[in-house]
Amino acid sequence: MNSPVVRLSNLTRSFEQGGAKIEVLRGVDLDIAAGEIVALLGPSGSGKSTMLQAVGLLEGGFGGTIEIAGTDASTLSSNERTTLRRNHLGFVYQFHHLLQDFNATENVVLPLLVAGCSREEAVVRAEELLRALGLGERLTHRPSQLSGGEQQRVAVARALANKPKLVLADEPTGNLDELTADKVLEQFIGLVRGTGSAALVATHNERLALKMDRIVRLHEGLLE
Repeated sequence: MNSPVVRLSNLTRSFEQGGAKIEVLRGVDLDIAAGEIVALLGPSGSGKSTMLQAVGLLEGGFGGTIEIAGTDASTLSSNERTTLRRNHLGFVYQFHHLLQDFNATENVVLPLLVAGCSREEAVVRAEELLRALGLGERLTHRPSQLSGGEQQRVAVARALANKPKLVLADEPTGNLDELTADKVLEQFIGLVRGTGSAALVATHNERLALKMDRIVRLHEGLLE
């Protein structure tokens, strides 16, 4: 049996607030297989974003083990974690965080160039993804010329540009109306499955979560 793309073992995270210790994650265990799309459900403040930050190797202070693509991140230096994140992880946020001075294609090209692709290869890959997301007529438009849904599709293309093993999405449709959210999520799921990536999608929307392969719920610092 193949190893999971991500394996969390006894993941913990606590904060000090007003002299008290607040335990946000209290021993989370989770495996995600290649090609699997998992919904992480929980109300606001339940620790979903904290958990994604842990899996995304975006900050320290976590206990337990985070294994990405067979590598235990706790054994790595800061530079090695950055390389692991760049090579194997993609990120989609509620707010797209596009670079306003660059057009749609250029926003997707940038992570490809950072990863070492030639500009020609990067442009071909970026345009391929954007067209798959229905943005063939928007390749040279800047974010200010795009609708909210179109901007989020560019963010999805950017996250998938380097063919990551795992895509982490934090309320990726939370800033969109219901109809647009459904369409963006459908396209996101289709592209993730098409590339063979896995995905962990944090949301509080049960209706959208039901469209994914599996649902896990974060409650009082533990997964149900």
